[in-house]
Parts: sequence; C-alpha cells; structure tokens
Amino acid sequence: MALFITYASYSQSGIQGLMKKPEDRSGPIQALLDKVGGRVVALYMTTGTNDIVMVSEAPDGADTVAVGMAVAASGSVSKVETVRAWTGAEFVAIAKKAGTLTGAYTPPG
Repeated sequence: MALFITYASYSQSGIQGLMKKPEDRSGPIQALLDKVGGRVVALYMTTGTNDIVMVSEAPDGADTVAVGMAVAASGSVSKVETVRAWTGAEFVAIAKKAGTLTGAYTPPG
C-alpha cells in the first residue's frame, strides 16, 4: 500500500467541539480509513501551522484525498493537505526512472 502524510487544522467549530467533548479522534479517523481499505500508521496533534499530522496507508491516493474531503465537509477541519510519501529505497527507483527520461522532454518555446 502507498504511504501518505496528511496535514490539517481544526476549524473554529472543530476546536469548540473538542473543548466541549475532549476525545481521542484516532478511532473515528481509523473507521473512515477502514472504508477505503486504509489504516492510520501514526496520528499526532501538533502546534504551529498544522493542528494534525497523520501518516496513513491506503491502496490509492484517491482514497486518502476522498477521506480528507469527507472530513473537511464536516466543517471540523480546514486546510487539509495530503501528500504521497516514499521510502528512501522507493525514491531511488523514481530517480533512476527520471534518469532514463532526461533529455526526452522538449520544453516550450
């Protein structure tokens, strides 16, 4: 399965909901990922630009984007960003493939 990193921030209503009923949100997030065949690898509440950093696995990037959209549609989070992550070994293979393509692209102009 592919590895993804998701960054998000709580909206005002999301923060109000947590303050009203403080709870660990990893269960509901895992339940949502279960619906697309994914799993939470790690979930952290952070300070700074993002309130949430999640590492997850899913069969496809479309799955994690759909999960992010569903959570954002609830109004409890904003600024959801999901990026694909590769291990060092996986990225070596990508770099090798890029090397075979060097010079094959014709730039505009």
